[in-house]
Amino acid sequence: MSDTAVSETFRREQVSRLLQQHGAVMVLGLLVIVGSLAFDSFATPANAASVVVSSSFLAIIAIGMTFVIISGGIDLSVGSLFVLGGVLAAYGSQYGALVALLLPLAVCGVVGLLQGLVIARTGMAPFIVTLAGLLGVRGLMLAISDEGATTYLVEDRAFAALGQGEIAGLSYPVYITIALALVAMVLLQRTGFGQNVYAIGGNEQAAALMGVPVARTKVQVYVMSGLLAGLAGALNAARLSSGVTILGIGLELDAIAAVVIGGTLLTGGAGGITGSVAGVLLLGVIQSLINQVGSLTSAFQQVVSGVFLALVVVAQRLLSKAQRLT
Repeated sequence: MSDTAVSETFRREQVSRLLQQHGAVMVLGLLVIVGSLAFDSFATPANAASVVVSSSFLAIIAIGMTFVIISGGIDLSVGSLFVLGGVLAAYGSQYGALVALLLPLAVCGVVGLLQGLVIARTGMAPFIVTLAGLLGVRGLMLAISDEGATTYLVEDRAFAALGQGEIAGLSYPVYITIALALVAMVLLQRTGFGQNVYAIGGNEQAAALMGVPVARTKVQVYVMSGLLAGLAGALNAARLSSGVTILGIGLELDAIAAVVIGGTLLTGGAGGITGSVAGVLLLGVIQSLINQVGSLTSAFQQVVSGVFLALVVVAQRLLSKAQRLT
């Protein structure tokens, strides 16, 4: 093969990898430009702040989901854990801000631990285990809230301020999300734990032969996912000043969609936090653009998101095939 052919092959591989990893960021930038040109109220600071704040809770969940999917798994329980976290936080607020924050983290972390142990030790499919978790956790939430009839109010002002306080026009959950994203980037890219996650998602059998602690790593990613879902629910309860029991339905699908749109392969072994956050913001921008149109219902956002997700999955498959051919 000539030097020119080798150079062309390398260039194609680099372009394919760039599109797969950063395509969501590119599309996000394009939609922001289009929205700014089409609608006068889209590019305002108030609208931008609204998109970022409303996306912060989903972004926290998506960070944990990124680790799970990169490892080759899936977590369908995060929507139920989000609601349970909010209910437990509101209930615990009567005993102070510390209990309001630690109670949902402890319970949701234990649920993640149990799911991780079952998946890692028995070899059961993550889809089945976390689907059972989704149903079981929602049942636990309904039991705590008297079938949803009881809505606990946040009684501690310090805890409420955690969700409602602002700096420079952005609420505290936005800054918490940014900090968590930065920590997750370091964990994923600069630590042995992150490399283990990639290795397991790429080829679990090969990773085990190389000495990677497969079972322990799997348990860790599900604990992380549970903790972050519970934290997101607690912060949302602080923002709303109550543990609303009707939230979180379908939230796990939104988190998975955002992660996959962000370039993380459903088959595992590839992905990143930046793409997942971009995927969350992309869904938020799509919703904002639909609201700007005015004549479209909120249900249309689900249609657009579904079509967009399908296109991204097809594009990922084509790009992966192009990389294998090169």
